[in-house]
Amino acid sequence: MSSMLYGLSPKVCDTVKKAVTWLDKQQLPYQFYDYRAQGLSAELLDSWLALASWEEIFNKRSTSYRALSDEQKAGLNAASARQLMLDNPTLIKRPVLTDGERILVGFKEAAYKEWFAQ
Repeated sequence: MSSMLYGLSPKVCDTVKKAVTWLDKQQLPYQFYDYRAQGLSAELLDSWLALASWEEIFNKRSTSYRALSDEQKAGLNAASARQLMLDNPTLIKRPVLTDGERILVGFKEAAYKEWFAQ
């Protein structure tokens, strides 16, 4: 299966832009999916959560997280985080790279090099 890169448009997310630029420069095969524009299904999110913990995927540094109520933050668990990410995909760390069997969240050049070396 080919690698899928998920995130927001590189025009609005600098981290996604770095990942796309790196992948293009290396001439590596991938497909991009903008889950804000194209939608985020429960099935897609659940497939990520089967490969990584919600803590790895949920972005506590985002402005969307800071906008949550203290009650929402205090009650955060796997189920509530999943629902919050479905309701507001900007709570997902970006980008998400997966081939259906492995997942990388965020962009670190060394991790991408290792991913594509396998």
